[in-house]
Amino acid sequence: MPVHTHLTFADPFTAPRHMNISNTPRNSSTITGFILLGFPCSRHGQILLFLLFAGVYLLTLMGNGSIICAVRWDQRLHTPMYILLTNFSFLEISYVTSTVPNMLANLLSDNKVISFSGCFLQFYFFFSLGSTECFFLAIMAFDRYLAICRPLRYPTLMTARLCTNLVVSCWVLGFLWFLIPIIIVSQMSFCGSRIIDHFLCDPSPLLALTCKKAPVIGLVFSTLSPVPMVILFILIMVSYALVLRVVLKVPSAAGRRKAFSTCGSHLAVASLFYGSVLVMYGSPNPEHDAQTQKIVTLFYSVVTPLLNPVIYSLRNKDMKKALQKFIKL
Repeated sequence: MPVHTHLTFADPFTAPRHMNISNTPRNSSTITGFILLGFPCSRHGQILLFLLFAGVYLLTLMGNGSIICAVRWDQRLHTPMYILLTNFSFLEISYVTSTVPNMLANLLSDNKVISFSGCFLQFYFFFSLGSTECFFLAIMAFDRYLAICRPLRYPTLMTARLCTNLVVSCWVLGFLWFLIPIIIVSQMSFCGSRIIDHFLCDPSPLLALTCKKAPVIGLVFSTLSPVPMVILFILIMVSYALVLRVVLKVPSAAGRRKAFSTCGSHLAVASLFYGSVLVMYGSPNPEHDAQTQKIVTLFYSVVTPLLNPVIYSLRNKDMKKALQKFIKL
């Protein structure tokens, strides 16, 4: 992406704190790219954060990877519900990988620099994968609606072909959603300090660094983010309202418990993800201080993918059995 700009510090005191400038010429130094401040603190604090986030990242990879392997190993779980779950787990692995490795590298780095192309690629993949997750949560709710509200017609409605088409559609729509805006932003000029007070390339601090303010672009981003999320979240809530109405009519307590257990896992994951994302981007003009942005972003981009396998394995008996069999291999 052709962005012909440079980041210049004419005075060491204009560089962000915690940057190593001991080997930098005092008169001028040129750094090409942006600077992600991340979590400014002492060197000891940076190492502790590195160990914490590295541990969370490894647990996320192991947890979601175990779900994928368990479902592929257990023939009984080769159903649309678990096929969607394996794709969702793979999506969670991709989602955390789009930001956490770079964040870990920055925690141990002195200059915190990310190249222009690296920043825009991270921006694109992070938000594309996030959009894909929104679509996946919606079709998983649709699958549960068909299974519980239309049980007799479910095998003929949710066929393998329809399941495949839904999965492909989620990935394609997710990666097309932010394609044009990121191309537009990548062609803009950036002035000033080029310092992003965040641990990733988020649109709000990124647009604040443009030489010429573009309210139209800001409006596009503030519209693209909340509108589909709100619509999909409403569809999920409507689906589960219909499911709840049907479940409450089930005469046996065991049947009701099984239905609640099946839907409860997905509803918990959806609520955690949508709840934190809507706090961040749900208003037309979201304005949050840097610390709030980092905390909320950490929750939906790092914590939620970690909780996904925990919630599904604890609340789903079939998944627990499959995981136990897989672990004993």
